[in-house]
Amino acid sequence: MKRVSAFVVLLMITVAVNAQESKKTTMGTFTQAEMSQWKERSFKKNTNYQLAGNVLEATCEDQASVLYRKISIDLSETPMLHWSWRVDSVHPQLDDTVKAGDDYAVRLYVVNAANSIFPWRAKAVNYVWANSQPKGATWPSAFTGNDIMIATQSGNPAAPEKWVTEVRNVREDFKNHFGEDLTTIDSVAIMTDCDNSKLPSKGYYRDIWFSAE
Repeated sequence: MKRVSAFVVLLMITVAVNAQESKKTTMGTFTQAEMSQWKERSFKKNTNYQLAGNVLEATCEDQASVLYRKISIDLSETPMLHWSWRVDSVHPQLDDTVKAGDDYAVRLYVVNAANSIFPWRAKAVNYVWANSQPKGATWPSAFTGNDIMIATQSGNPAAPEKWVTEVRNVREDFKNHFGEDLTTIDSVAIMTDCDNSKLPSKGYYRDIWFSAE
C-alpha cells in the first residue's frame, strides 16, 4: 500500500509539473527560422541586428530601429516574462529620463494595444539596462506618457561577458504603473538605439519566454 501511495504521489507531482511546463510560450530563441516572425521598424536608420548562434547581437552608432514580434500572450495564464541579456558597456553620463539620454544598449518591451482603437494610445512597459538611473527605478518615457521605463539593471557591468537573466511579472507591472489589470499583451519588442546621444552601443539578447510562474 505504501508503495502504491508513493507511486500515486509521484504521478500527481509529475502531472502537476508537466501542466506547469505546458503553460509556457517561447518566442525569442533567435534561430534563423524564427527571425522571419520578427519585423523591423526604423526610427533613424537601422540598428545592426545579427544572429550569432542563438544570440541576437545588436550594435548601433547614431541609429535606432526596433525588432518586434506580434504575438498574443494571455497574462492570466503566463504572466511571467523571462529573458537573458548582456552589454559590453553603457553610458553613465546620460540622463535616462530626458530625450537626449533615451538610448539603451539593451531594451525589451511589451505592448498592449487591445484596449484602444487608436494605435498611438497603446501602452507599453519598457525593461531597460539603465545608463544612470539606479536598478529598480521607474520613470515615464521622455517621448510618451503611454510608456513606463523600468531599470532592471544599471551602469557598466562588473563582468561584461556575463549574461544576466531577468524575470518580471508583466501583469503586475502593468497594474502597478497604469492601474489596469490587463490580461493580454499584443507584441514584444527589443531595441538597441543610439540616435539621441550619438554614442555607440552594443548589446546581446537570448531566451525570451513567458511562463505561469
